[in-house]
Amino acid sequence: MTKVALAFDLGGTELRAALVSKEGNLLSFAAAPTHAAEGPEAVIHQIELLAAQIRAETPDLVPIGVGIGAPGPLDPEAGIVIAPPTLAGWYEVPLADILSNRLGLPAKLENDANAAAFGEWRYGAGRGAGSMVFVTVSTGIGGGVIADGRILHGRRGLAAEIGHMTITNEGERCFCGAVGCFEAVASGTALGRRATARTRQFDGSMLRNLSADLDVTGRHVVEAARKGDRQALELLDAEARWIGIGFTNLLHLYSPDTIVMGGGISHGFDLLHDTIVATVRDRAMQAYRDVPIVAAQLGRHAGLVGAASLVLWNDHSTDSAAQGLAGSDTPGANTLANEGEVNR
Repeated sequence: MTKVALAFDLGGTELRAALVSKEGNLLSFAAAPTHAAEGPEAVIHQIELLAAQIRAETPDLVPIGVGIGAPGPLDPEAGIVIAPPTLAGWYEVPLADILSNRLGLPAKLENDANAAAFGEWRYGAGRGAGSMVFVTVSTGIGGGVIADGRILHGRRGLAAEIGHMTITNEGERCFCGAVGCFEAVASGTALGRRATARTRQFDGSMLRNLSADLDVTGRHVVEAARKGDRQALELLDAEARWIGIGFTNLLHLYSPDTIVMGGGISHGFDLLHDTIVATVRDRAMQAYRDVPIVAAQLGRHAGLVGAASLVLWNDHSTDSAAQGLAGSDTPGANTLANEGEVNR
């Protein structure tokens, strides 16, 4: 019998659900806009409805449990969502226990960025690594750390808030209130803000044409750079140097076997890679300079696959991951489309 788990990726904008096999394949999928402003009960009811829809589509498959990736801060051991800024009214919500009772299955909760990291480690670009840092560069910067085959949680699951490393004492203030956060200078939002500041409405630039003379986004910068636009290429070069500085810190802190980059800006990974690597080699100590920096493979499904893995691989050991995936040339999450952006 196929071993499967129900997985949920709870974001402030979208709630996504899937039935996932132990091979990392999505066997069914559903999504809905998150009723984030309506409080915990409304969102939990949405989860119940999506669970029913998923199970109705695959009546012959019985999940062994439920894995949930949710925005932090949260406590994965206790299964409690503490106080996420993107979900109104959520304060100390015991989500794992609630879902276990309502769905009649054991449930495990994990930070959404950690879940995505776990998915990439089990089935994606981090397969075979003992230690890995996953970084998602999108609207913000998030990530997760796999250290010696286990998710690094820290106190109450709050470890690895890598977007809030201080890497400069200048620039725009981060939403957290500090100046100089990695996220504030290297996220897709920061890239778009710099592009908007360097252009003007109706100036005829490619960046403004792509944005329909509205604010320029990081995706517009990548698109323009692919077309050879000089301004966009200069902006991406600066972006890559900021990312390289942040990655240098991560190498020194965690000494991973690999760094995996996902998120919306990773669509331009091939344009960013050489400058990221050059920056790391210029700044990192010698022993860290040869660590591979690679693009994520699972796309927008990394969080779902990782959430399911919390249930499907409950030993969390590196050896079992390597043995279970040995000889596989195809990443998991390949039954349904792999496109899109990893939710932070």
